[in-house]
Amino acid sequence: MKAYVLHSYGPPENLHLTDVEKPVPGAGEVLVRVRATSINPYDWHHLRGEPVVARFMGGGFGKRRPSHPILGCDVAGEVAAVGAGVTRFRPGDEVYALVKHGGFAQYTCIPEDHLAPKPRSLSFEQAATVPMAALTALAAIRDNAKVQPGQRVLVIGASGGVGTYAVQLARSAGAAVTGVCSARNADLVRSIGAAEVIDYTTQDFTRLARGFDALVDIAGSPSVWAARRVLRPAGTYVVVGGNAGRWARPVDHMIGATVMGKLTSQPVVITDTPAAPASARDLVELTALFDSGAVKPVVERRYPFAELPEAIRHVETGRARGKVVVAVE
Repeated sequence: MKAYVLHSYGPPENLHLTDVEKPVPGAGEVLVRVRATSINPYDWHHLRGEPVVARFMGGGFGKRRPSHPILGCDVAGEVAAVGAGVTRFRPGDEVYALVKHGGFAQYTCIPEDHLAPKPRSLSFEQAATVPMAALTALAAIRDNAKVQPGQRVLVIGASGGVGTYAVQLARSAGAAVTGVCSARNADLVRSIGAAEVIDYTTQDFTRLARGFDALVDIAGSPSVWAARRVLRPAGTYVVVGGNAGRWARPVDHMIGATVMGKLTSQPVVITDTPAAPASARDLVELTALFDSGAVKPVVERRYPFAELPEAIRHVETGRARGKVVVAVE
């Protein structure tokens, strides 16, 4: 089979499309023919080995070279074969999953309890946008912010992959959502359910009247202390990510937010994407939202498998709207 193999940290050019042995499913595993994957900051962090501090914090980074030669955490495809003991899936089933690695390949083996049936309403390419981004947004909105009907939620970075899902999930939970993004993305953010949109290039959202029940910080607020002013006294500050840097960002941003939480009455929560098999159970919950039409993927660009490195370069610019998908031939 074909797969992108990474031998050393660096730019997208370090990914080499190579012939490798097709994996064989072991006991409890499912061999999935990958039909589509999508690009996430998680992928290019592991591609470049950045921030460098993360190499000494675990999380799948090798200190000097990549721990996993085949990256890719979003998978949507068809079951090609099953290992001994697999009972929930059979060849031909359409599935999707969040994996730690292996998505940048034509085939990958995934434990049975990490898989979920693909939403019937979504194509493979649309489904590939869901696992990392939508699960992260779900954790932020449902588990961390605990959004309830009638609440007000501010989403910083509302036009990105996680942001577009966070806006929709907060709206579907009954909240009034204000999205922060650039002017060129304002119409998009309104179209997915934001009641109000703030253009961060011309308006300082930290000067808004205090009144938000939750602030979901995906883009990495330049001043956590200033941003907290928009929250109610007991409002929750949810940190999802931040601008990347070579050495420490966004780790330092998350540490700063955590320290702030120790000094104020406003809870500060760092969002972690659910680990499998919990992620598979959450994908089933998301499937119901997609099939009902309550939530929809936002796909900006589609790339063929041969141009996967170019797709990564585009996402690295930080200007992608919604998700960037790769069709795996």
